[in-house]
Amino acid sequence: MFKNINFVSKFKKANILSIIFFILSIFFIIFKGLNYGIDFKGGTLIELRTETSINVSNIRDTLNSINVGDVNVKKFGKEGDYLIKVEQKNENNSNLIPEIKRKLTETLNADVDFRRVENVGPKVSAELLESSIIAISLALAAMLFYIWIRFEWQFSVGSIIALLHDVTITLGIFSILALEINLSIIAAVLTIVGYSMNDTVVIYDRIRENLFKYTKISISDVSNLSINETLARTIITSVTTLLALLSIYILGGEILRGFSFAMILGVLIGTYSSIYVVANM
Repeated sequence: MFKNINFVSKFKKANILSIIFFILSIFFIIFKGLNYGIDFKGGTLIELRTETSINVSNIRDTLNSINVGDVNVKKFGKEGDYLIKVEQKNENNSNLIPEIKRKLTETLNADVDFRRVENVGPKVSAELLESSIIAISLALAAMLFYIWIRFEWQFSVGSIIALLHDVTITLGIFSILALEINLSIIAAVLTIVGYSMNDTVVIYDRIRENLFKYTKISISDVSNLSINETLARTIITSVTTLLALLSIYILGGEILRGFSFAMILGVLIGTYSSIYVVANM
């Protein structure tokens, strides 16, 4: 079924496309930046539920009236559910939550239920950001070392380029769309690294096997043959993974939506890079 697709002929166009998306992602990450969540910026996150629907601007105006700092309010999940993010001005403000609840109840004339409250101080958030960067860097380094030991150093270069390609473009899309980056997104990025490496190892194994098997054909033909031989496996793995992730994205609620969206991006980009980046090195 997938034995006669000429992937090699599309490598040049794929290279141009990858470079464009990679540069655009770097540009947006540097100049627009990432939308860090409470985990990395510090502050207070409140998941609020009311019996009746309330205008978001009314909630925002109420919070601004008590001078709690920068406030972000948006609808969250079902009707009457809201997510409130409040800037953390200092680490020791035990009266903040009771004051917010009292003011909202008085001003909105509605019962408010604080279903979830998360508070992260500036010092903790800085440590979490540093730890996340270290975790991603160590994961990339470990993958590079693994490929270097298992195959040849040339293969390790191709694999690390593919991993950087996948992670950078995923973060670039989050920057372009101003989607929140929190600890669950970091977990998704680390999972993307593992998923992408899984496809990389499968293709490199087949390329190495075919290099010994077909000694009289060019390396480009070997790469093309290897991609076609592993394509069915790649598609089946990607489709089954995407079905599970789409279910989480649609049915998992707002809390899991960012994580599942990052994973969906990672699977799509990782599948593309395993064909047009890894085998192209």
